[in-house]
Amino acid sequence: MAEARRGPRERMVFSAAQLIRRDGVTATGMREVAAHAGAPRGSLQHYFPGGKEQLVNEAVDWAGRYAGKRIARFLAGLDEPRPSSLFAAMVAQWTDEYAADGFAAGCPVAAATVDCASAGTSTREAVAAAFATWRGPLAEALTGMGVPLARAESLATLMISTLEGAIILARAEQDVRPLETVVRELGPLLDAAATPTG
Repeated sequence: MAEARRGPRERMVFSAAQLIRRDGVTATGMREVAAHAGAPRGSLQHYFPGGKEQLVNEAVDWAGRYAGKRIARFLAGLDEPRPSSLFAAMVAQWTDEYAADGFAAGCPVAAATVDCASAGTSTREAVAAAFATWRGPLAEALTGMGVPLARAESLATLMISTLEGAIILARAEQDVRPLETVVRELGPLLDAAATPTG
């Protein structure tokens, strides 16, 4: 969705996701979100009567939907659709970002998980739903590549978990090596799951 076509509400949700991925939930204030979005501060209460929790939940939902939709784009760009090449494309999004912009930002869903999962708020449910929204299209893509249905969701969980962990390590080390390592090490296992036996 082009920036010019976003209304103030959509801009604030997008901005919240961007600020959360950089600063975390706790450090992301409503005023900062409005300023980042170029929206009037008074519009926050209008669009988000549930306050910061509502805004965070919607930002997390947006991020989950974005990640889920990216799977189709990654697939479309593959010369040879294999589970390993799909995973490599998912990881390349991050290695490319870190090469271009540094290591300041991570996944907003992971950031919200770290900040809010133990709080027992609706945000924990929102992050669980966001990961499910991402996992579903990924499992479907794996099934389309010959991974048995019974295994596809497990491997989708493994791929997302591995990617999220590698992002954290890359940011901590200020180095893309953890991302490169997971592509190299997980790729053969993923492809083996799509290989018919016997």
